[in-house]
Amino acid sequence: MLIRFTVENFMSFKERQSFSLIPGQGRLKPLHKTKPVKRISTLKTSVIFGANASGKSNLIKAIDFGRTLVLEGTRSDKRIDFQNFRLDKEYQNKNSRIEYELQHKGKNYAYGFVFNSKEIVEEWLYEITKTSDKKLFERNLNSDEIFDLDFLYSKNKKAEERQFLKFTAKGTPNNQLFLKEIRTRKVEENVSFIDDLLNVVDWFQNSLKIIFPDDKYKEGIKFELKEYENLLTIFQEFLKYFDTGIDGVSLEVVDFENIDIPHVILNKIKEDLLDKKTDDFRVTIMSNKKTTYFISKKEDSVVYHKFMTKHKVPNGEDVFFDISDESDGTNRIIDYIPLLMDLLKGGNVFILDEMERSLHPNLIYDLIDLFLSNSQNINSQLILASHESSLLTQKLLRKDEVWFTVKDKDGSTKIHSLEEYNIRFDKQIRKDYLLGRFKAIPRIGNRNKLTVLQHQD
Repeated sequence: MLIRFTVENFMSFKERQSFSLIPGQGRLKPLHKTKPVKRISTLKTSVIFGANASGKSNLIKAIDFGRTLVLEGTRSDKRIDFQNFRLDKEYQNKNSRIEYELQHKGKNYAYGFVFNSKEIVEEWLYEITKTSDKKLFERNLNSDEIFDLDFLYSKNKKAEERQFLKFTAKGTPNNQLFLKEIRTRKVEENVSFIDDLLNVVDWFQNSLKIIFPDDKYKEGIKFELKEYENLLTIFQEFLKYFDTGIDGVSLEVVDFENIDIPHVILNKIKEDLLDKKTDDFRVTIMSNKKTTYFISKKEDSVVYHKFMTKHKVPNGEDVFFDISDESDGTNRIIDYIPLLMDLLKGGNVFILDEMERSLHPNLIYDLIDLFLSNSQNINSQLILASHESSLLTQKLLRKDEVWFTVKDKDGSTKIHSLEEYNIRFDKQIRKDYLLGRFKAIPRIGNRNKLTVLQHQD
């Protein structure tokens, strides 16, 4: 779970800004809060509103940037690829900062780093509780002893394990995160007690899922359709529930020659699968036409399936459609069904930019409500950046689940919560939002100044 995210001097963020999922004082909708971990609860959902170019997407890009740096890192001969705040010369030479407070596997952590395009200046990981913080490691390029690994040394008594930790720290390039080195150097095979570091890496790798408007959610139950008939039923029921006109989905066997993906790629996948010792591996790949294929090994051969939708004609027969033949809105729903099911499995943090694209407002509302109504004993989060003002109702959300991004006079993004405003629960906040009370709508100019539209005599 994401507890809080802080960003400074990154894209449109100038001064330090914090986005929090810590519940406020409100007692309404208690089921929107997760079960406490070490006395810390989080909210299960949050929706970020704001005008175009106000910084909603930049907030998500900042979260994704840190995730990418942890999991993929930077080549030793490359600069750290990001854009700091450009509208103030002073900030061109200032360091940037990103920090995550997160909850995973029964513990709460604060992990962050200070950086510029050349190097990681600081990096830290703490275990946090309501009353105290415990330093797990710290890194500071400006300190005489760059790495403070005392806690890790105290947990790993063997000289060779301490030596391996020290070697890993010293070998960490200046432009690379220590957490990335822990992951890629397989330190867990040589050091006994680094569970906390591995927990944080696991959160970035397996819990945090970020989906931008043009992305498709390729994970989830579509991956398992071939083995589990009940999952076919899940798709069928949801597609009928959302009134798509689709009666079901199917994985149809297709020939190698009929797959609209370059054969060089297919042959490489085939070769890799045949090298596997078991049949438990499969590959999901999407063509330029957005058709999804599932490639799996069966004994000593490779089988190709195409993900298709089923429609019934008046005589009762099934007609199969390629995904590319369905509307954009239907494709979005097909993507969100496995996303919703994965949310309800627990332990996932989904962050979506413009979830409403190609979807009717009622569908977005219902998707959020479906998740919240069925997550009583589940710790997952759904975080959205949206323009859809119909979600701005306290029938659906708590005040502390609503956030706004505002572009300041100097071009920087500021974020604030509806919790900061003194409004009644029964207040029509959507109307106030559209009237500009929360400062998160576009400031449209004077139409009379559009000289290009004036008729010439």
